[in-house]
Amino acid sequence: MSRKRSPSKWRFSGFLVPERFARAMRARRILRVGLIGYGFMGRAHSNAWRQAPRFFDLPAEIQMRTLCGRNPRALKAAAEKFGWEKRTGDWRRLIDDPEIDIIDISTPNDTHAEIAIAAAAAGKAILCEKPLARDLAEAQRMTEAVRRAGVVNLVCHNYRRVPALALAREMIVRGELGDRIFHYRARYAQDWIADPAFPLVWRLRADAAGWGSLGDVGSHIIDLGRYLVGEFRAVSALSETFVKQRPLPGRPARRGRVTVDDAVAVIGRFRNGALANLEATRFAHGRKNALTIEINGSGGSLVFDLEKMNRLLFYRAEDPVGRRGFREILVTEPVHPYLKRWWPAGHLLGYEHSFVHTVADFVRGVATGRQVAPDFSDGLTNQRILHAIGESARKKRWVSLDHRRP
Repeated sequence: MSRKRSPSKWRFSGFLVPERFARAMRARRILRVGLIGYGFMGRAHSNAWRQAPRFFDLPAEIQMRTLCGRNPRALKAAAEKFGWEKRTGDWRRLIDDPEIDIIDISTPNDTHAEIAIAAAAAGKAILCEKPLARDLAEAQRMTEAVRRAGVVNLVCHNYRRVPALALAREMIVRGELGDRIFHYRARYAQDWIADPAFPLVWRLRADAAGWGSLGDVGSHIIDLGRYLVGEFRAVSALSETFVKQRPLPGRPARRGRVTVDDAVAVIGRFRNGALANLEATRFAHGRKNALTIEINGSGGSLVFDLEKMNRLLFYRAEDPVGRRGFREILVTEPVHPYLKRWWPAGHLLGYEHSFVHTVADFVRGVATGRQVAPDFSDGLTNQRILHAIGESARKKRWVSLDHRRP
């Protein structure tokens, strides 16, 4: 026996709802996503696309439409595991699909420019993994392409959306470190290639990666320096490749040349007068993903350690003598950035949540047509700094970023 529909109600997804709600749901935009890449970053992005609409109130629905990759068997397994509706081995099919609104680029660096430029020409919003490109010329072409097309774009520097670092920025903007920043010290240390027998993967080849530790992990601390302190004025750098040759993947008896840096050390100046001390290395035994930051200002200091990512250390210089010292802020309160959408205070977040926050902010930007930081222009600025650091290491001199003396 069929149920009669009331004139004031409509059936939506099997349920009777008031007409005004039905109209709102019909009008609600659906954003269909095409993700290119299913490896480490593809997994992180897949999880973020799935979780963001479950925890954040977004102005659009998300449809995980198509996953793209080269290995058919691995692609099928990844699509089924993470919930992608379709799959393809050709990224151009995503670009040509008129129903796909967002292109998510989670591929090796040498593919970023071609895919992003084509996506922009097709009017797609673009989320691209960092670093934006292999070199300055590619980054310039990509930035010009999205500017010309007028599409919303974002570089996935996910650490900007770690709640403790977002809180650090709020505190600095409010003047809690004083009216002047003196130092930005940042170190990103890993050890995954310290073994000389580790094979010559794409991240160790300049033709694929562009940079070594500088672009891979150094790009994060450069972006965070701009996010937390300000724009760089000049840099002076040293770089080193400790292992010059490595076994070829799948052919351990043969060796190939490493064409990127293994480690880089940088000193620099910001335009606001602060000094920078940066280190990026993948040769620090015992350091798995150690991103540490210390910022000293005229009114206090902040310290962050990614391996203790729910905590922020704060020293306030105006505290009375005898009561001074670093206090630990447990960044899990609902008043902290992003936290009101998650768990009760004291229940910790992890690495994957920074990608969920990134996707949530990006979706809001796409749905409203508003740009979200860091966008491709930020990626281009970061690329200029990477380029200046590389030039300084080669020429063994200071390199200015704003045509003033260092």
